[in-house]
Amino acid sequence: MIRIAGGTFRMGSDRHYPEEAPVHRVTVSDFWIDPAPVTNRAFRAFVEATGHVTMAEQPPDPKDYPGALPEMIKAASLVFTPPDHAVDLRDWSQWWSFTAGADWRHPDGPHSTLDGLDDHPVVHVAYTDAEAYAAWAGKALPTEAEWEFAARGGLEDAEFAWGDEFMPRGKRMANTWEGEFPHKNRKRGRGRRRTTPVGAFPANGYGLYDMIGNVWEWTTDWYTPRHEADAPKACCIPENPRGGRQEESYDPRLPAVRIPRKVLKGGSHLCAPNYCRRYRPAARHAQPVDTSMSHVGFRCVLREGKTS
Repeated sequence: MIRIAGGTFRMGSDRHYPEEAPVHRVTVSDFWIDPAPVTNRAFRAFVEATGHVTMAEQPPDPKDYPGALPEMIKAASLVFTPPDHAVDLRDWSQWWSFTAGADWRHPDGPHSTLDGLDDHPVVHVAYTDAEAYAAWAGKALPTEAEWEFAARGGLEDAEFAWGDEFMPRGKRMANTWEGEFPHKNRKRGRGRRRTTPVGAFPANGYGLYDMIGNVWEWTTDWYTPRHEADAPKACCIPENPRGGRQEESYDPRLPAVRIPRKVLKGGSHLCAPNYCRRYRPAARHAQPVDTSMSHVGFRCVLREGKTS
């Protein structure tokens, strides 16, 4: 793990999506963080040691999902399934498929394997799966503030984790979408089409890899549609905030679905200039705690005073 010296920083952004605003000062204490997302190799060691079964491998209890269609009550996860033509970008069902048999061992569906993917980030992990791994490892999941502070790499107010240019001198700095999402992808080869091995792109100023792109990463914060306002005085700056309340995290567009949501950070290999420009430290996304996907993973932290 890499030690991050704490400090006060300007969290969020007023220049992009509304959920990133307002910019506000936050203080975090010293902590340690994994240099890269948890890999398939590491997650396999956890499963072999504990017998853990991920949510994607378990059929849901129908009592928890009243009114759900029978075909949805099965062990499954969401897999990116790109169309071969342009689609309405407001309709995510055009490129996501609820796939039976998709799980961390079968990232692209029941007939796929992890061959050659040991060093890629583990995916298809729901929040409880990430929490279970962190507890087994003697660590924890990061708060949103810790994650964003680490992702910035010491750069105050920079647009990206490496500076203010998306591709400085034409160099690609993270595994993000190349082309027009979701039907045109200029990447070639299996590894570059979706996830890449951790560390395939340059580290940020703190020596951390894949803080941007590759896979979204779980944090412990409940999602709220906006940040709190900046403190009026330096003495009131929040210290080590845990962010949000569960009762505020439900999706208001789905009043009948009472699944709380956590904050994801970092963007993924599916973020593109024409869709979801969330390949920035300030960007954030709401994820239901029961939902796993083929572009969501995690990394862990260890806070000062804790031991593994």
